[in-house]
Amino acid sequence: MNLVLCNRTNVLSLEQIDNTYAVAHPACTPQNLLEENLFVTPVEFKIDPKTIWQMPGEEVVKLVRSGYFANSSGKIRFYAPSFMYYKTGYFRSSPAAFPSISITGRFCALKCKHCGGKVLNTMMPAVTPEQLVNLCTQLKQKGAKGCLISGGCLPDGSVPLGKFIDAIAEVKRDLGLTVVVHTGVIELSMARRLKEARTDAALIDIIGSDETIKEIYQLNVEVQDFDRSLKALHESGIPFVPHVLVGLHYGKLKGEFRALQMISKYEPSAVIVIALMPIHGTPMENVTPPTSTDIAKVLAMARLMMPNTPLVLGCMRPKGNSKGEIDVLAVDAGVNAIAFPADEAIKQAESLGLEISFSSLCCSQIYEDIQRNLGNLQLP
Repeated sequence: MNLVLCNRTNVLSLEQIDNTYAVAHPACTPQNLLEENLFVTPVEFKIDPKTIWQMPGEEVVKLVRSGYFANSSGKIRFYAPSFMYYKTGYFRSSPAAFPSISITGRFCALKCKHCGGKVLNTMMPAVTPEQLVNLCTQLKQKGAKGCLISGGCLPDGSVPLGKFIDAIAEVKRDLGLTVVVHTGVIELSMARRLKEARTDAALIDIIGSDETIKEIYQLNVEVQDFDRSLKALHESGIPFVPHVLVGLHYGKLKGEFRALQMISKYEPSAVIVIALMPIHGTPMENVTPPTSTDIAKVLAMARLMMPNTPLVLGCMRPKGNSKGEIDVLAVDAGVNAIAFPADEAIKQAESLGLEISFSSLCCSQIYEDIQRNLGNLQLP
């Protein structure tokens, strides 16, 4: 296997001796391979995801910036649904296009340390099937294209979707809205019912650390329960989009690698990487959020583990001065989409020659947008 390395003065073809970056040329040790500003062009060279997990953060950033993970599709899609206001010189969100709905109102049995149920306060309540249908009808009349159906969890980690299945089917049948659903921990029977209701996608947060589940979620389940949920979604045939929350364990990396390992077994429709964003009024409001380097590391691992799966930087991530750096690194890490992108990321995508498009839908729909584009290319 070979790795072609080039800088402004030379081009080297280096034999890969092991599965990391060991090389035959004495001037290119694992350390100065990155330090000498060499631009990486992969031929058949592959870095093991576990190597990325163990690498110092600054080396991950240099590798990401080298072009090793470059977007091979030549396209990137930016999403701005109605979850929050977004306006740049490129795109402006619509307040009605894709709102979020809570079927439990403000109730959540878990009160996780990072959320405390606060996120539910930003959603429109619809706590009965009739309220859900009526609300979706009103949203459709106001120009909505779809909605996210979410809610607080029960003590077992599931979202109580059972009594809303018929209402979801009615919304799909009569209103034609795009409907994505947060499921929480889920059984195969429920996954099949969501599939039968023509749900467009099931969203689920995957946690790869038992300690994090108990300490942060305060939930009496284990990592294997999330693995079983992934298996259930896969076997049901419903499109599903797992989320990995970087820094959930008090802002530090812990179970992200294991979460990605689990996800990669089940052929998800897309994978969304999000990051801890401390929320005022929660036990973790003063926690330092994960760094841009931590987020880039998880994106890089996801891309290596699932090279053909659409990869997205989702809407939940630190804001402020670090947002631009996070988003630019995401572009360099080869993501297919970003929700609410910083201007710097859009400019970076332009500088790389990527074809850019915008959408007011949920970023979980990247898989469908890609499929639609492929279908259009195949038309006579």
